[in-house]
Amino acid sequence: MTIRVLVVDDSSFFRRRLSEILQQDPLLEVIDTAANGKEAIDKAKSLRPDVITMDIEMPVMDGITAVREIMKTTPTPVLMFSSLTHDGARATLEALDAGAMDFLPKRFEDIARSKEEAISQLQQRVRAIARRRPRAAVSRTTPVSSSVAPRTPVSPRFSREPVAAPAASAPPERRSLPRRSGKSYQLLAIGTSTGGPVALQAVLTKLPANFPHPVVLVQHMPGTFTTAFAARLDGLCQIRVKEAEDGDMLRPGHAYLAPGGRQMMLEGRPGAARLRILDGNDKVNYKPCVDITFASAANIYGGKVLAVVLTGMGADGRDGSRLLKEQGASIWAQDEETCVVYGMPQAVAKAGIATESLPLPLIGEAIVNEMVG
Repeated sequence: MTIRVLVVDDSSFFRRRLSEILQQDPLLEVIDTAANGKEAIDKAKSLRPDVITMDIEMPVMDGITAVREIMKTTPTPVLMFSSLTHDGARATLEALDAGAMDFLPKRFEDIARSKEEAISQLQQRVRAIARRRPRAAVSRTTPVSSSVAPRTPVSPRFSREPVAAPAASAPPERRSLPRRSGKSYQLLAIGTSTGGPVALQAVLTKLPANFPHPVVLVQHMPGTFTTAFAARLDGLCQIRVKEAEDGDMLRPGHAYLAPGGRQMMLEGRPGAARLRILDGNDKVNYKPCVDITFASAANIYGGKVLAVVLTGMGADGRDGSRLLKEQGASIWAQDEETCVVYGMPQAVAKAGIATESLPLPLIGEAIVNEMVG
């Protein structure tokens, strides 16, 4: 079945270029274009596309406002296009809060090492998010644990007005927490990709300020985005969150986000572990790579790790999870129903590595139950 796409951008050149790329895929059909957010809202209602690609900065109405309105009236998977700047990163994160499912750099040469690979990745992203239809918007605020308030004020750019609920926030059928294993832990490790910013926020905001273990986070994301994303999470969470730096010592109640475009590894010993941030091998598909971070965690902490694989395309995290499980670690995967893209968690689950498959709204609470008690 053909996936019908609406392309939204104020640049006629970009609309034409993007349409040509999408039309090269026999599964994708560009049914129309729009030059601003207001046109996008109207055409989303009348044309009912399967996917919308959306620019952020546009005249008449910007992309973030348009996404919020579309999620209220005509819930549709949205792929945002953003500039790789600090302001572009902040605006993109706001668009994801508004209900967009994923984002890509507006300069296609920033997506991959070759033109052909960039085109393929773009087409794959559109096909992937088309499979996940968002639900109608509900009145909700940025997900923060109900028992505590945010530790620090959030920047005014990130308003707390009700926004559209992404697919991953649908109420889970499973309401009970998994039974505590009784295992002893020293590290929480989380890996994710497509849909990960919203998923990580939902999980990490459930962790208490006195969370007794360090947390390492790997999110497939450009470097300028990880800086802004870490700062955003730090303002929303009770634990401290920072973009990882070379030489950082792992501390309880602190989360370290792997910087985009580089690899994050752990070295040392339990209780005195530190991070190494490296350029890594150009032959590795992902920078940062979940497998690399998880494998290094297995070398340091052995079985005293809870590893969680959240929504994302591909299979990154499967091999690292296997190494962790061989050491006796616990491996959890997000369930299919609440994933934006059930790729990475599915790879772990299909390989028989995951001990639990959990809906996103339950994962943060389950982590606290398992690791804190």
